[in-house]
Amino acid sequence: MKSGMDKTERIEADSDGPAVRQWSEKQDIALRLWATLSRCYATCSRAMAAQVQEYDLTTPQFVILEALHHLGPLPLGELAEKLLVTGGNVTYLMDRLESRGLVARDRSADDRRVVLARLTAEGRGLVSKVFPDHIGRMEHLSRHLTDQEQRELSALLKKLGMGISRQDL
Repeated sequence: MKSGMDKTERIEADSDGPAVRQWSEKQDIALRLWATLSRCYATCSRAMAAQVQEYDLTTPQFVILEALHHLGPLPLGELAEKLLVTGGNVTYLMDRLESRGLVARDRSADDRRVVLARLTAEGRGLVSKVFPDHIGRMEHLSRHLTDQEQRELSALLKKLGMGISRQDL
């Protein structure tokens, strides 16, 4: 028997039935947590994607525009880190946004090796139009939790993410 297992039933190899659970209660709680987080994230992502598509944007494109709007010009590498994507993905997204005239890339005056992403006037105008709708949509989708529950969930998710980041990555 494996360590941590408290269910020991065997599954017949030719059985058509569902697999018998062979994990501990603690493992079951963790599994359900990750399944719930994944489903919630997928549902929220679909809801947000539908909203930004109204402006002919993908969610990753909107995230770049939003980051540049709130943080100002950023090096492409830093933008990739903030968005948790690869540099190649940022380049692809920037190419699409630049072709629409929403962003521009400039060499840093301090270090010519660094390429900065920035919003154009057209990009600022679009984000200024989209962001209030985006905030309203987030507030609307969050209405299923009280303000206190939203604060508690944010704190718990931050605790989980920081713990994993510090100890497991």
